[in-house]
Amino acid sequence: MTSQPKDSHNKGLTGVILAGGLGRRMGGQDKGLVTLRNRPMIDYVIAALRPQVDELLINANRNQDAYSTYGCPVIADQMPDYAGPLSGMATALEAMTGSLLLTAPCDCPFPPANLAQRLHAALVDHNAEIVAAHDGNRLQPVFALITPSLLPSLQSFLKQGGRRIDEWYAAHRFVTADFSDRPEAFLNLNRLEDKAALEATAGAVH
Repeated sequence: MTSQPKDSHNKGLTGVILAGGLGRRMGGQDKGLVTLRNRPMIDYVIAALRPQVDELLINANRNQDAYSTYGCPVIADQMPDYAGPLSGMATALEAMTGSLLLTAPCDCPFPPANLAQRLHAALVDHNAEIVAAHDGNRLQPVFALITPSLLPSLQSFLKQGGRRIDEWYAAHRFVTADFSDRPEAFLNLNRLEDKAALEATAGAVH
């Protein structure tokens, strides 16, 4: 895969692609490795995020060898039993070297090319600690920018059994960034029947 120049305003960002789930609604398939037009979904996500960050991590609890072929550090959840996306975020916050953490899921193959820029602008404008995308209809909480100083809070929340992203976000200075002009960027693969729509979109944008 050819490298692309990074956006200068995003220097110091660490990105993480969250691929640590069980894919229960997909019959246990590893969604990041499900193919769209003969490319694994994570291939699309990596291509979109790499130009936006200085460091890109992959959070995966299975198939680490397959993910490691992309040249990104692969980090597994430190918590057992597939504790959800917050566990992956905590693992990335501990492993990161950047000044902010950009998060995105492996099952949404079309992240905006300016995702980091727009999230960062909202973070700065509102003096927030966490910002997540909103597609005009609903919050997209896994598309987020998180301040690394929140790691102790997240670790404590998880140790107490917390799993809900919105609940943890609400405990901090949290705002949303408006992506209502790009709702297609948040199309995802939850069920096998979603694949046809994603295949069509992939053909239109690539």
